[in-house]
Amino acid sequence: MDSFELNKIIGAIVLTALIVIGLGKFTDMLFHIEKPKQSAYKIEGLEAVEAKNAVSKNKIEEKVDIVQLLALGDITHGEKVFKKCGACHMIASGAPNLIGPNLWGVLGRKSGSHPDYKYSKALASFNKNWTFEEMNAFLVKPASYIKGTKMAFAGLRKEKDRASVILYLNSKSDSPLIKP
Repeated sequence: MDSFELNKIIGAIVLTALIVIGLGKFTDMLFHIEKPKQSAYKIEGLEAVEAKNAVSKNKIEEKVDIVQLLALGDITHGEKVFKKCGACHMIASGAPNLIGPNLWGVLGRKSGSHPDYKYSKALASFNKNWTFEEMNAFLVKPASYIKGTKMAFAGLRKEKDRASVILYLNSKSDSPLIKP
């Protein structure tokens, strides 16, 4: 079989796929069906599942006892976990910014205030100081905590990881908020 025959076979397959997809789209437009505003069938227990999901979502947003949380972590573990952050952030005095700003002395500093770094509008207007509580809530899932941030990090779900990173960040400062 030469390349011309192979091209005809591939072309026929692609054309068939396009026709099938096109017919599907055309029939969706031709036979548009309005969906009912309210479900005709009530599903037993659905309200309980929705309530459970709302409770689990609120667990993250609950006020965390930061002293108990920080007791879970340690600086050496935080240094290991911070390697995930090291792709975008430096953490050394006077070091340059990378994709993200240098995090030296970030705890206690006002959000979006590191010089020579262009923050997203969302983070620049966040207008809070990075306390242990704020950093903990941010590290759970940055994009959800500050909507519109450029930071594309998935977050740290484990409390020990977050506590350890916060302790590590605290240790990387000229004036840490708490002394190790």
